[in-house]
Amino acid sequence: MSIEFSKHLVVTETPIPGVLLLDLPVHGDNRGWFKENWQREKMLASGLPDFKPVQNNVSFNEKAGTTRGIHAEPWDKFISVASGKIFGAWVDLREGASFGTVFTATLDASQAIYVPRGVGNSFQTLEDNTAYTYLVNDHWSADAQAQYTFLNLADESAAIEWPIPLSQAELSDKDKAHPRLSEVVPMTPLRTLVLGANGQLGNALREVYKDDPQVEFAGRSEFDLTSEEAFRSRNWKQYDTIINAAAFTAVDAAESPDGRRAAWQTNVSGVAKLARLAVEHNLTLVHVSSDYVFDGTKDVHSEDEEFSPLGVYGQTKAAGDAVVSVAPKHYIVRVSWVIGDGNNFVRTMSKLAAAGVKPAVVNDQLGRLTFASDIAQSIRHLLDSRAEYGTYNLSSDGRKQSWADIAADVFELAGASRSDVSGVSTEEYFRDKTPAPRPLNSTLDLQKINATGFVPPLASDRLRASIPPRA
Repeated sequence: MSIEFSKHLVVTETPIPGVLLLDLPVHGDNRGWFKENWQREKMLASGLPDFKPVQNNVSFNEKAGTTRGIHAEPWDKFISVASGKIFGAWVDLREGASFGTVFTATLDASQAIYVPRGVGNSFQTLEDNTAYTYLVNDHWSADAQAQYTFLNLADESAAIEWPIPLSQAELSDKDKAHPRLSEVVPMTPLRTLVLGANGQLGNALREVYKDDPQVEFAGRSEFDLTSEEAFRSRNWKQYDTIINAAAFTAVDAAESPDGRRAAWQTNVSGVAKLARLAVEHNLTLVHVSSDYVFDGTKDVHSEDEEFSPLGVYGQTKAAGDAVVSVAPKHYIVRVSWVIGDGNNFVRTMSKLAAAGVKPAVVNDQLGRLTFASDIAQSIRHLLDSRAEYGTYNLSSDGRKQSWADIAADVFELAGASRSDVSGVSTEEYFRDKTPAPRPLNSTLDLQKINATGFVPPLASDRLRASIPPRA
């Protein structure tokens, strides 16, 4: 067999989304040859996904013409030839627009191919004594085999031009009996699990993902972050993303002994369990953070500002962010002053305006509102666009305002007078009370998320849309 030596490592896309063909550097002399069959650092730098293989399999075929497949398995594979030469054929058997797409190539020991979950894989040996190796990112089991999707090697719509006609090739009886493409049930994508699905953000995520059957929603009664049983109750191999919209958010209650324990249990201990799952199962973890991780002494907070929380709630959110950051595939979406369905500041001010009440509202805390629907849209955008993993600030855009400024805007939009709202300092507002400390400046820098193509709307526009028209 003639192998081309000293090629550069090159990763090439194929017509099937996610299937990547690799040229491997092979070094040889009169004694034989040597190659780095799997070199994670170099291959990731060249564009291969970090698919975290856990098992290595070898297939040996004594005679040329041995033909295997077409099998789509519920894991990702990295396949290369150890000896001999093969003709490979791959067919996309995943649910979606690329279903049925075919790619073929002849491979020797200087090449490899990355085949994602759900893409049918098949080979025909072109030389005697051919062996090829599989790196896979899940352990084989009889239960897993039941999840395979198969296609007949002779399927007319795939129209694979086998170098050795199938009538002359060596096939198994099972492979001969596989269905045609028209009878194949496509392999469904891995699932996304939304936690905290009954809260303000959870309801917004339900709306954003209402047409996606692969997204599951779990409220606290279905999945409690403080419950060990909740983490044991699911087969995490069937998921690729967790969106954590669950949190202990009672800022003032967190300062009490019971509240402190509850906040740490949910916002840190529960989140640590999610991060462990993400690491162990190579999941993408989306987590929602808060402006309370900062002390509010800077005019604008960027994503890389060091944590400086003032109270227990902020401390637990900062600790949760630190825990999530150890997961290789994570998005932390940091928000401020969230407005969603249910009781919120805007709705309260609207009711007060309608009732003729003239409230005193804090005027020395500055920031921007963040609407839950925009958080949900930004999360989907980050996931769909495969933006770089990391932390992203998110709020509505526009000028910073105080709570009193926003209240005055609400009163005006509701048909009352701006002058009905008076300003009061945080210290005065909480006189004779024991509230949690609050950052006086919560304005978030939005440049990073803007660079991904997600441009948050102006706070004034979102506020106007959220106030019912005047009667």
